[in-house]
Amino acid sequence: MAWVSGFRVGLAADALRRGRIVAYPTEAVYGLGCDPFNEDAVRRLLALKRRSETKGLILIAADVEAVEALVDLPRVPRSDEVRAGWPGPMTWLIPARPGIPDWLRGAHDSLAVRVTAHPVAAALCRAFGGAIVSTSANLSGHRPARTPVRLWCQFSRQAIHFLPGRLGGAVRPTAIFDAMSGQRIR
Repeated sequence: MAWVSGFRVGLAADALRRGRIVAYPTEAVYGLGCDPFNEDAVRRLLALKRRSETKGLILIAADVEAVEALVDLPRVPRSDEVRAGWPGPMTWLIPARPGIPDWLRGAHDSLAVRVTAHPVAAALCRAFGGAIVSTSANLSGHRPARTPVRLWCQFSRQAIHFLPGRLGGAVRPTAIFDAMSGQRIR
């Protein structure tokens, strides 16, 4: 985690626990995250981005065990393929476990999840103690922020906690696949 201090990661994790939205680096762009089980925080994040609640959100985690608490991975015929791609820049739509709230799933029965290989994002998940929301830092329909300046331009008037760090070097946001069919969604 040479890219950012453990102290800053701890402050960002504390901000998540207090219901704040955190901007942080991911594989390709800056992400916006919050505690996925804090409904108020998720709804504020959706409103901030002007994102439809029906779309659903991506959750990232530092390890497969945190993802397995959210989705029914054993039910997936491609579970070996899913596991082989993690940690890494592959997001999978996997049937959600019972009780996963609709504010995370949107209008879907599945949940989009990824075990991130990005050192800062993974450290944030570890410090928080589980998966976090990970949506691109941009207003809906605008380009995602790839620099702190772009992040600032879109969200300077918002109460967002910023966790600095370098992006992972990917050119595009992570690919999304349907784990049941294998079809590429994005």
